[in-house]
Amino acid sequence: MTEYETLEYQDSKEIINSTILGFFIGLAVIVPGISGSTIAIIFKLYDKLLYAIGNILKKFKLCFIFLIPIVLGAFLGFGLGFFAIQKLLTIFPFAITAFFGGLMIGAFPAISDEIKDDKITLSKALLFLLGLGIPLTISVVSTFIQGGNQSFEDIQFYHYLLFLVIGYVIAITQIVPGLSATAILMAFGYFRPLIESVSISYIAANPTIIGIYISLIIGFIIGMISFSSFLTKVFNKNRKLAFFMIVGLSLGSILSMFFNPDIYETYQSWIHGNMSFGLDLGFGILLFIIGILLAASFLKYEKRQK
Repeated sequence: MTEYETLEYQDSKEIINSTILGFFIGLAVIVPGISGSTIAIIFKLYDKLLYAIGNILKKFKLCFIFLIPIVLGAFLGFGLGFFAIQKLLTIFPFAITAFFGGLMIGAFPAISDEIKDDKITLSKALLFLLGLGIPLTISVVSTFIQGGNQSFEDIQFYHYLLFLVIGYVIAITQIVPGLSATAILMAFGYFRPLIESVSISYIAANPTIIGIYISLIIGFIIGMISFSSFLTKVFNKNRKLAFFMIVGLSLGSILSMFFNPDIYETYQSWIHGNMSFGLDLGFGILLFIIGILLAASFLKYEKRQK
């Protein structure tokens, strides 16, 4: 039995770490660029998380107990992200984004250390560039090419099939460090419509939206289980090679935090004088530095605990 197959919690610290991991996974659904998988790597829970999700049907009790604090944390993170972070993003969009960007930069060594001192080959370099290009391409497409937000006013049968696929892709973003669920939804033009649809009045007026939610959830569950199992097998065969692409994905995701449809609107507001450029930028630089220092300090603390 490999180390990450030993899923039993040894002490309360491990349970707390799993809850914090779940919190960031939930937050990642709302805030562009946040990666719960990066936090899993910092806490040395990434392989265990993949194994638990990928084997939930085979070893239900063991995996379920391990996932309970992660799921509870995810609900808490999603709730905070939905009700608080989104509100703050409307007031200080660049500053809040900069803070989370700083956190991700400060935590980046947790991922890059996986390939530290590894010999660079052409295949590894190409995988890194591919990983770097994916989130950047999504950002460009969602900002300049995608034709605005979609509508749920006239839901057709194919929409349910589409959201099965989108749910599956969102699941992948929660498993692979560096991918953003928010960026994916923005690329399809469904992020803001989905956020705005979560209200009793909207659901009462448009009950067909419930079918969209169900399709998303089913696709998400299938994606989490199947892709976690697949990625575990990939890591068992060639972990170093896979992490060259993951490092690229993570770096590209950090860059895309500062270039996506929502933050692009902020830049446009600065240009047209609709938002306080100096206040948002200055506050953003301060929070950016604080985010880097917090994440770097936490990373050093975790390393000392080994």
